[in-house]
Amino acid sequence: MEYQYISSRTNDTIKHYTKLLSSKRQRDAEGVFVCEGLRLCRDALESGFRVKEMFFTREALDRHFSEFEGLLQGDERLYVISDGPAERMSDTVSPQGIFTVCERKEAEAPALRKGKCYVCLENLQNPQNLGTVARTAEALGISAVIVLSGCDIYNPKALRASMGSLLRIPIIRLDSVEQAVLSAKDAGLLCFASVPDSEAEDITSLDFSCGAMAIIGNEGNGVSLLSKQLADRLVTIKMKGQAESLNAAAAADIIMWEMMR
Repeated sequence: MEYQYISSRTNDTIKHYTKLLSSKRQRDAEGVFVCEGLRLCRDALESGFRVKEMFFTREALDRHFSEFEGLLQGDERLYVISDGPAERMSDTVSPQGIFTVCERKEAEAPALRKGKCYVCLENLQNPQNLGTVARTAEALGISAVIVLSGCDIYNPKALRASMGSLLRIPIIRLDSVEQAVLSAKDAGLLCFASVPDSEAEDITSLDFSCGAMAIIGNEGNGVSLLSKQLADRLVTIKMKGQAESLNAAAAADIIMWEMMR
């Protein structure tokens, strides 16, 4: 394969990559996302995403290119980059010198089904929380993650925190909590909202045998008033000590465990 060598930090291709890294608007406009690191870049290819551009430092090329060669389609633009451009492109503490620009693929969102379990994220803002929830959801067998506004699922920090799960688990993007709740109830699912309220039902007391959708709220404000009004139940994680609430991702992880237990 042929490679183009880039040594300048101010090269237009490098500047374009860093623009995609930092700007959701630019990623959306081009219908792409970026990945960094051996594991995440390989996950993207193995999950069927087409790579438009791929960058290796010389060391990374020598050590790891064979792991990608069979997954590439042959029309990618391949670059070997020096340390200067790699440092500018990196968004990690320990760079591995591998970067990709991938095309998104807009798969049709699956319909909610009775007997299945879903987690619905209402305006989650922290990309690490989004990634953590997706990673746990995939590990536990949650059928899909429903995203209502909030953080970009292609945010590089979210993708990295998910360890590639955001590229594999079905993601259902809906416009409103009303739409999510209606879809859940039409499917015969129990729809409940998670709240830090000692008067709410204990999560361990619910029966999830017919399937359920859990609504997890925003980090600062929790679930919206509308979600509380539309949900079948208000559910809480009973806590000891003086803690008043849990981090959104931690709460989601516990709730998903209970749903699938």
